[in-house]
Amino acid sequence: MTDSPTAVSCGNCSVRRLCLPAGLSAADIDRLEQVTRRKKIVKAGEPLYRAGDPFANLYAIRSGSFKTAVIAADGDTQVTHFALPGELLGLDGYSDRCHPSYAEALEDSSVCVLPFAHLETLAQQVPALQQQIYSIFSEELKQENDILMLLGKRSADTRLAALLINISSRYARRGYSASQFVLSMPRTDIANYLGLTAETVSRLFSRFQKEKLIQARGRVVEILDLVGLSELAGTHCSYDSDG
Repeated sequence: MTDSPTAVSCGNCSVRRLCLPAGLSAADIDRLEQVTRRKKIVKAGEPLYRAGDPFANLYAIRSGSFKTAVIAADGDTQVTHFALPGELLGLDGYSDRCHPSYAEALEDSSVCVLPFAHLETLAQQVPALQQQIYSIFSEELKQENDILMLLGKRSADTRLAALLINISSRYARRGYSASQFVLSMPRTDIANYLGLTAETVSRLFSRFQKEKLIQARGRVVEILDLVGLSELAGTHCSYDSDG
């Protein structure tokens, strides 16, 4: 993990509207950039932080993707989240000031490092930033509830369909295609996240293709029947770039 030699500012970042600068004035963004000047490049397979590390920073994903996971007392690992550009990592360490999980890059990725103590001080001076932080914490809670609902679904095919729809909608919010995207996470991580076996996940991908719901070429997935996949997932499919 290395510092990036070239730092793109918050003002012209491609994911700024999904990150902390959303809703801030140009002057407030300038102040925020004094806090977020440090950028990190994290290579695929490298940790951004480890379980047990002290909580000091939040990390805004500029490019790439990450998985977060916890290690149980018996040594088993449970994948808890897949994070995409514009999302924050590190919120799990806020309450106990220690990270209970670890975050690992699924591909070569870059993040902005936000020292939380400085961010908190600035938020007290900039009400719009404070409100945005509250919104992000609220969204984190919503995602946890969504995960519980996803894993509580009875059938394996419903779980996988719901995950694909979730990723589709998140990419759409970022201005990317909702129907074609790269699944940077390996099938084993998807299986772990969904509480399934890797063999079941592979079989379901094959079945979804035969039913012409999706087309998978390596890690590139194209959703051929968004309505059908949404019905299987038990969700709505009316996505647009504004979420």
